[in-house]
Amino acid sequence: MDLTRRGVMLVIASPSGAGKSSITRRLLAEQENLSMSVSITTRPMREGEVDGKDYHFVSIDKFNHMRDQGELLEWAEVHSNFYGTPVADVDQKIQNGQDVVFDIDYQGTQQLYEKRRDHLVSVFLLPPSIPELKARLQGRALDTDEVIARRLKNARVEMEHWAEYDYVLINDDLEKTGADVTNILKTARISRARQANLSGFIKELQNQIDSL
Repeated sequence: MDLTRRGVMLVIASPSGAGKSSITRRLLAEQENLSMSVSITTRPMREGEVDGKDYHFVSIDKFNHMRDQGELLEWAEVHSNFYGTPVADVDQKIQNGQDVVFDIDYQGTQQLYEKRRDHLVSVFLLPPSIPELKARLQGRALDTDEVIARRLKNARVEMEHWAEYDYVLINDDLEKTGADVTNILKTARISRARQANLSGFIKELQNQIDSL
């Protein structure tokens, strides 16, 4: 009997600047059968971003419609903008045995746990220190000082939810942290919950014993 595998929903979360984007890019480049969940967002498109690849950029009215119609697995307001994960594409990939990685915050993770707990594995990344986190944010040169200050303030709130994640890693070494996240994904792929017809296979083995 072929043991069909369900896909893994892998959440990688962190305060802004703690490394989730770098870890996610590394994972996507190295792992087969893994794709990024493309969220919808109401925030403006940044320079270099591509609609449909980085995000699906939508109006507030469109976002509200999808949310009210139950078309989102999760949604959250982050830094005064709205983000959400469309249901249909993710569920199709999981049933086909494809793994999906999510770059979402604790609010979105909580909602995924409520709706898709059996498919979900979550990782929270911590910075080695707050001065280092601030330096990383400043080094990106993407935000004003006011925005950076708000991100640091929000980091405190996000870190209060560390215990809600399956794994917590201190990202003081990008290579090591990337390897740890890879191992987490590999373990999740072979877990009992991923085997779609394991009970049927065991029943078949038991029947073979009975027929001896």
